[in-house]
Amino acid sequence: KLASGKQMTIILGFVVVMGMVFGGYMLSGGDMGIITHALPFEGMMIGGAALGSFIAANSFANIAGAGRALVKAFKGPKWNSGDYVDLLNLMYTLARKYQQNGMLALDDHIENPQESAIFSQYPKLQKDHFAIDLITDSFRMLAMQFDDPYQAEDVINRKLKKHHHEALVAPHGLTTVSDALPAIGIVAAVLGVIKTMSSIDKPPAVLGAMIGGALVGTFLGVFLAYLFVSPVANRLQAIEDQDGIYYAVIRDIFIAILHGHSPAICTEIGRGNIPTSLQPSFYEMEEARKQMPEAA
Repeated sequence: KLASGKQMTIILGFVVVMGMVFGGYMLSGGDMGIITHALPFEGMMIGGAALGSFIAANSFANIAGAGRALVKAFKGPKWNSGDYVDLLNLMYTLARKYQQNGMLALDDHIENPQESAIFSQYPKLQKDHFAIDLITDSFRMLAMQFDDPYQAEDVINRKLKKHHHEALVAPHGLTTVSDALPAIGIVAAVLGVIKTMSSIDKPPAVLGAMIGGALVGTFLGVFLAYLFVSPVANRLQAIEDQDGIYYAVIRDIFIAILHGHSPAICTEIGRGNIPTSLQPSFYEMEEARKQMPEAA
């Protein structure tokens, strides 16, 4: 569902844009009739051309991903403060079991995380395939004696870079559309001018309305590019950047485990890298750890 305040700022921003732009236009004596008359036709040309070029430039997988990304732009970041608490608690449990009993104690949990008594305590995290794969693959490296912290960090960083690159396909695609929209608006405006020139024998009032309608194309291209598509693309990139930190925390805690730090120190290192607005305090983590259920 759509959540609260921070996640709904995109709606508020669009309402302010529409109100200020068209409100100012009407208050200054502008006639909305010309815009509303030309808008369906100009919108069809500009929106259709932008959509068509986007389809031509992307695979079906990327197009579907862009649709999911648009939903994410309105929903906001995936991970909240409580999710980071869950992640720290999970990694603390895994680190403690590993340091106390070795990899044999974790084998069943790592090989079958969907039925693990440890992972099942955190259902939201359990549903994120990349997070689960990142955790389990990292501990599998330990089972294969790949325990050099610097080499392991390099391997994990490559996985994070690939995942983040794939997550940014949709924002980059929308940015490309945003860059193209002003030029597409000019194309629509030129077609409007061509139409006007073919009616040069019409009265000045008619020609004025036709030229005004043609200019709606230029206006619409710039308006959509810089006040709608570009903000959505930037918001998506910010969301993906923020969500990517969740996986970086997994890396930081795992590398701390390889360095031989205690579970508490490992999770404290991870906690320190959580965004400030989502970061639980040291004492909140201590309290959360006391309330952790013991895995069967």
